[in-house]
Amino acid sequence: MCVALPGLAISQDGQLTGRGLDGIYRAGRRLLSRCQIRIAGREPLTVQARMTSADSARFMATLRASPHSGPDPDIVVERTRCADGTERITLLSTAPRPLRLPLEVALGTDLADLAAIASGDAGPELPASVHDSGLRWTSPSGSCSVTAEPPPSDALASAGLLRWDLELRPGDTATVELRVRPDGAGPVRAAGRTATSPLAPAHAGGDDARAQALLRTSVEDLGALLLRDPAHPGDTYLAAGAPWRCGLAPAEAFAAARMALPLGTRLAAGTLRVLARTQVTAKGPTYGMIPGPRRDAGPHLPPSCTGTEATLLFPALLAEARRWGLPHQQAEALMPAAERCLAWLRRTVGDGTFLRDPQHGAPARCETQAHAHRAALLGADLLDAHGRPGADELRQWAAALRGAFRTEFWADDPGGGRPAAARAPDGRLVTNLGAAAAHLLDTGLLGGGEQAPGLLDRVQTEQLARLLGGPALDSGWGLRGLSAKEAGYNPFGHRSGAVRVHETAVAVAGLAAAGYEKEAGGLLRGTLTAAEAFGHRLPEMYGGEQRAEGRLPLPHPAACRPAATAAAAGVLLLTTLAGIRPDAAAGTVTLRPMRSAPLGEIVLTGLRVADAPFSVRISRLGLAMVEEAADGLQLRS
Repeated sequence: MCVALPGLAISQDGQLTGRGLDGIYRAGRRLLSRCQIRIAGREPLTVQARMTSADSARFMATLRASPHSGPDPDIVVERTRCADGTERITLLSTAPRPLRLPLEVALGTDLADLAAIASGDAGPELPASVHDSGLRWTSPSGSCSVTAEPPPSDALASAGLLRWDLELRPGDTATVELRVRPDGAGPVRAAGRTATSPLAPAHAGGDDARAQALLRTSVEDLGALLLRDPAHPGDTYLAAGAPWRCGLAPAEAFAAARMALPLGTRLAAGTLRVLARTQVTAKGPTYGMIPGPRRDAGPHLPPSCTGTEATLLFPALLAEARRWGLPHQQAEALMPAAERCLAWLRRTVGDGTFLRDPQHGAPARCETQAHAHRAALLGADLLDAHGRPGADELRQWAAALRGAFRTEFWADDPGGGRPAAARAPDGRLVTNLGAAAAHLLDTGLLGGGEQAPGLLDRVQTEQLARLLGGPALDSGWGLRGLSAKEAGYNPFGHRSGAVRVHETAVAVAGLAAAGYEKEAGGLLRGTLTAAEAFGHRLPEMYGGEQRAEGRLPLPHPAACRPAATAAAAGVLLLTTLAGIRPDAAAGTVTLRPMRSAPLGEIVLTGLRVADAPFSVRISRLGLAMVEEAADGLQLRS
């Protein structure tokens, strides 16, 4: 899957067959569904298919073209396909004598949108017409064309066929380049492929080569998923993932931007500005809310409101972006939206303690309380920094929430207890254990390198660490969305058993910050092993089958890959090893590295702190050494 949004190219082995999702897409519409080559009347045999970057793939194939040449192929075919709709086909002759070969490329399209393709309603192929140096197709929804360089010897519209008569001497090559475009559109200008990309080109090195590959792929995938606000092209944000969710999902965009803060604050700033423009500003019960769709929550709870999550993430992301180096004037411009989010929080809680989903009769969810508590504490920090009122009220409510949560949200059992997944309006606890509990450890960053207090006390935190590191939740490749011991467990359930990469990374970072390095290291190593099986391009989720000798993690057929939260999780997983806690406004950075050094020595370069390059080395003894930093930035231990 080659991605450079809004461009997308999906194929299995080089030949686009028109079956399934095969095709080249632009903005969710399939421009080309079939692109099959034949040489001398035969299809070449694909021998290798691999990604060369996030937006391009290389396919190698061979063919025996000479009669009586024995078993060895004498034509090597290289196809390079890019997400921007270009394909380069190169033939190399290794035959001992000159060859005359016809190259035929059969093309077709249905111009269907992705939703129709996914539901099996793509429709038949459209008739083609000869156009310029290629073919053109038209439908009521638009038209597109394929042009070829050099122009073909023949173009047959009725068969959708382009043909070249090639003459190749021994060692010669011949190249044909195809370009597919919607009519009236120029080439794809991917936001992540320009000089103004908001992402720093970070690199990793050290003892474990998987770290280098994961960080490189994660940064590439984040760049491939970048989109620009059409009305404000300077503002970029992340699409949720390809191929299914190539648009804006507010909660996922905020979460990914927050995990990607070590790559700079520009993505966070763009995401905040884009979503501030969607905020409800009309007076009413939803005033101040960031709208978002509902999301499946598994078999034991009704769908959750991602608008609630997005609204709570807004002030937290803004506060932490300021710590990482977001300029004061940019943060100041976003303060009115942050204040509206915080006002919505207090108004929605009202005289109660817990925050419930906005639907009538909805439960109070465990992870929602974690998001709300973080938003209150970091939001209060933000209000103080910008001279706004209301910080004391938020801290008082957060303290009340902590006290109530520790007694009213904790389910005792013979195994030491667990945080409840939710609390029903009648006070009944939903006690099913899942990966969402990891958000309780994501307390947020305050000034001076200090973590905000969490909802759990020390004993409860220790118990949660034990549960997260146990085999019921830890598959060996990451955290399951639902414990394998719970009713309704399904290793392929979105929120009922599949491994969730985002929650796994949150757990690793939270466990490490709380001092539970054994559990954090186990989850980290397991996720890196899974990433290796996926070519270091982590999907948003994969099968929750227990890891065992000879097994590999199973792909989930509905998972996005790449996905914004999974790619950003790769950044969070590796930077957690260094424990970077900046306070750019105070001119300091604190390092809390994992003393156990679970990946051995690691060097992270090209990060950004205080709007300047930042590099750090973690030794095999778990000691941190800053190798590059902004002038005047003071290191705190």
